[in-house]
Amino acid sequence: MKTRTILSLVALLSVACSSPEKVAERSASPLPAPVPTEKPADETGKFPEKNRVAVRIDDPHIFGKGMLPAGNVAVYKNKDVSYQLFLAKAKNPEAAAIMLFDLKNSMGVAKYVPSFGGYYGVDNGAPLFVFQKGSYVAGVTGLVEKDADPIAREFAARVK
Repeated sequence: MKTRTILSLVALLSVACSSPEKVAERSASPLPAPVPTEKPADETGKFPEKNRVAVRIDDPHIFGKGMLPAGNVAVYKNKDVSYQLFLAKAKNPEAAAIMLFDLKNSMGVAKYVPSFGGYYGVDNGAPLFVFQKGSYVAGVTGLVEKDADPIAREFAARVK
């Protein structure tokens, strides 16, 4: 206890005894420049071809969601139904798990799908099924769960 008090006093005195020039010098030092992020790779080959209309790169965030990095979005049209698949690559599986958790939380009420290890819910009024595969977070938006599940399984098989 005494040691902690003495250390606190020494720290306080060293700050109080600093010259105004040094304090101003420290506060005026610029922040390091942000590291430019790489554009994501074109992952078109990972998306199923059937009914695919287009693939684009959403930058800086997929669907404008801050918890997701830039990534690939594929648009599909099947008769009267249109939906999208997305793929975001994280630095590692742990970072992907955090992204998945944040995305799940952004949906409000999300149902865990134990057979898939993903989540199904509604995001901004649209159905969303999301899952992790290694360092990737992927998902299907625009389809009800029973329709999204087989499409997500086919998609997951292509993501390596």
